[in-house]
Amino acid sequence: MSQIEFRQICKRYDKAAAYTIRNADLTIHKGEFCVFVGPSGCGKSTLLRMVAGLEDISSGDLLIDGERVNDLAPARRGVAMVFQSYALYPHMTVRENMAFGLQVLRANAADIDRKVRHAAEVLQLSHLLDRLPKELSGGQRQRVAIGRAIVKEPRVFLFDEPLSNLDAALRVQTRLEIAKLHRDLGTASMIYVTHDQVEAMTLADKIVLLRSGDAVQTHGSIAQVGSPMDLYHRPASRFVAEFIGSPKMNIWPAVLQERNAQHAQVRVGEAVFQVAVDAQHLPVGSAVQLGARPEHLRLADGIQAHNSLPATVRHIEKLGECSLLYLDTHVDGVDGAHTITLKLEGTTALRLGDALGIAARPDDLHLFDADGMACHRTVELPR
Repeated sequence: MSQIEFRQICKRYDKAAAYTIRNADLTIHKGEFCVFVGPSGCGKSTLLRMVAGLEDISSGDLLIDGERVNDLAPARRGVAMVFQSYALYPHMTVRENMAFGLQVLRANAADIDRKVRHAAEVLQLSHLLDRLPKELSGGQRQRVAIGRAIVKEPRVFLFDEPLSNLDAALRVQTRLEIAKLHRDLGTASMIYVTHDQVEAMTLADKIVLLRSGDAVQTHGSIAQVGSPMDLYHRPASRFVAEFIGSPKMNIWPAVLQERNAQHAQVRVGEAVFQVAVDAQHLPVGSAVQLGARPEHLRLADGIQAHNSLPATVRHIEKLGECSLLYLDTHVDGVDGAHTITLKLEGTTALRLGDALGIAARPDDLHLFDADGMACHRTVELPR
């Protein structure tokens, strides 16, 4: 197992061009499963390929087990990469595909056979060793690609969106197999790139959420690093709050009325909400943004209640285990209707056009300043 350190890593393809990656500072500890996630074009795969040695580093240092590897050839870094495309040799059997990399390195034949058999057993491919790739399902082909990485016994495993070519059922199955693989290998450090936040939340010990666009040039590439529950319950910014979670967090423009070390009071339209945050650094009367996840909103007892926000049902999605209500609200600072999402358990008797009130507990709300930075939540939260 290996520790990977990114020290002020930057990448741009031309000196006059904008940074693709800027000031990436990060430590991935030994044995950790780290997931890079973010919007399209944020540099997730670029960062991964720099670890693999497939992309040059413009500035900064990349260390594996304390060794600077910026100029080290890919074959000498002790990493193995699983690509989005399976990249299997069509004329070779599963056994031959998995053994090929070791044969190129002129490994001992007996060692190759032992490692291939072990990887096949871990990935439940033992009965498929003599088949060609065309005789396999998509999920089986991806497992062969993973097996080809396992036999190299690398210091670091790199996964570049390995499930994106699979259908929904196979994605779930293969995701479970990758999680089991990490547990079985125990000491292996893994870096996994995905655009799918469900994969990130379910697989990661540590999530690295990357920014894109102009924010990279101003603030650097990394928006937040932490456990899945840290990013979900303690987002550092509005960007993180809206990116993590599906449906995404609801945000309203608000005005700060009162604040102390434990709570803040804000006004949204005519409604007043208490929020369990420390907003003492913000002046009373300042513009803020109130956030609430769809599952944390509830129906108020009365539409005119002082602590509820009037809304109208615009659309309903009944999914069986829950219902998603899309509601129109009218608040100061927003032209026209402001649409929010409310998640209810099971089915609902509400209909399009129904008027209702929206409320939320102080412990469930988030508050962001005018620049989108989060106020510290003062409630005890799960990790």
